[in-house]
Amino acid sequence: MFLTISTTGTPDRPATDLGFLLHKHPGRAQAFSTSHGTAHVLYPEATAERCTAALLLEVDPVALVRRSRGGRDQGRGPDTALAQYVNDRPYAASSLLAVALGGVFSSALAGRCAARPELAATALPLRVEVPAVPARGGAGLVRRLFEPLGWAVTAEPVPLDERFPEWGDSRYVRLVLDGELRLADALRHLYVLLPVLDDAKHYWVSPDEVDKLLRVGEGWLPDHPEQRLIAHRYLSRRRSLTRVAEERLELARLAAADDAEAEELDNAVDEDADTEERPVPLAVRRREAILAALRAAGASRVLDLGCGQGQLVQELLKDPRFTEVVGVDVSVRALTLAARRLRLDRMGERQASRVRLVQGSLVYTDKRLAGYDAAVLSEVVEHVDPPRLPALEYAVFGAARPGTVLVTTPNAEYNVRWESLPAGHVRHGDHRFEWTRAEFRDWARGVAGRHGYAVAFTPVGPEDPEVGPPTQMAVFTAADGPVQEAAPAPTAHRAAPDAAPTEKEEKAA
Repeated sequence: MFLTISTTGTPDRPATDLGFLLHKHPGRAQAFSTSHGTAHVLYPEATAERCTAALLLEVDPVALVRRSRGGRDQGRGPDTALAQYVNDRPYAASSLLAVALGGVFSSALAGRCAARPELAATALPLRVEVPAVPARGGAGLVRRLFEPLGWAVTAEPVPLDERFPEWGDSRYVRLVLDGELRLADALRHLYVLLPVLDDAKHYWVSPDEVDKLLRVGEGWLPDHPEQRLIAHRYLSRRRSLTRVAEERLELARLAAADDAEAEELDNAVDEDADTEERPVPLAVRRREAILAALRAAGASRVLDLGCGQGQLVQELLKDPRFTEVVGVDVSVRALTLAARRLRLDRMGERQASRVRLVQGSLVYTDKRLAGYDAAVLSEVVEHVDPPRLPALEYAVFGAARPGTVLVTTPNAEYNVRWESLPAGHVRHGDHRFEWTRAEFRDWARGVAGRHGYAVAFTPVGPEDPEVGPPTQMAVFTAADGPVQEAAPAPTAHRAAPDAAPTEKEEKAA
């Protein structure tokens, strides 16, 4: 298998900087042992104007068979055919090449460059060439996979035999990608999409492959138009794993969503307001209302469910009465940003003992969330698809069952007061619905009745005499007495226009 990555230089940046990014010196060839052969890295050309790095993977067919679970292919029984030794694996790009890319260029794949850290964040003019790529779906599929990522794609079908053109084309293409991207992004695209094109993997696909897919696909896969196909093929068409990956990818997309519209709405100023002072942002008012309710409830151990980038966690830690604060979010990226906001790496031991950040989905029961005084769902429920609300309800109120639960959500009636919001639109593109005051109260009272809670409602933000407050909050308090058997929650809602029918549960602001 053979792959080349080329770039061109400028007066300020020589092309040989590619060697810094790959952590491989252009002046010498290197060999690396892999589980199925030897990977060679060399530079056919290395000048200030143009630099090309080549990866040549020599596959040992015998080692490939011996290491594939005793000659068994994905649990389908022993393969005694000659095809297990004589096939296209040594020549055509596949998951073998993807694994070699991940091993040989691991630092570049992770976006690290110790010698020149600014290079890792710089988009470079790149050209990737792979002479033979299996393309189960043809050149059209190749373009559908790579073009949305910013690549100019050349996918030339390879004829079965040039001497007999009437035989037609093979399932292989010669692939050339041109684009201006970060090298880390280019390697991540190849790492995922080469096995997808081949539609086969040389190793057993276990559940941890979902985590790997989300990690390498972070920043580009959640929004890819062929996301479903990519996950299905990358996970070797295992439906259970594909379903989990799709849910997590859809939720992770919220972590990368642009919240500028929500922030603009939170900070909007009523031009007719009779004041010269800038009003307190709605996001700040929400946190103040939540803190006041938690203090009134006497809570000391608090869950922030859907914590996002940790704004509320940060405020909770400022008050010593909150002895344990746990932030939970489905997005690893959001938790990373939260850790950075909280400066966990520089936090004192005593303060660090008060806080934990946990990755988890709110629509699944989680024993780690049981036994807390209070839980907060701030601007979360409107990001969950209505069919998934009963699952969230049971996970929080039925399984975790904190003493107090605070839920805040937009008041749809107040939207007419946002002059920048078109009529009929929700406040944020990721909202699956927005409830009126009556709809929210119906839902909250149903939840309280099913799970043995009392519920009270509090306005958040300036209350308009006609349409109410911009945000509404429900305060659930666990009541004594028997709990009713949980029934499906009502799903009355205002649907978001053109909303995709997939799960949402991250908060926007």
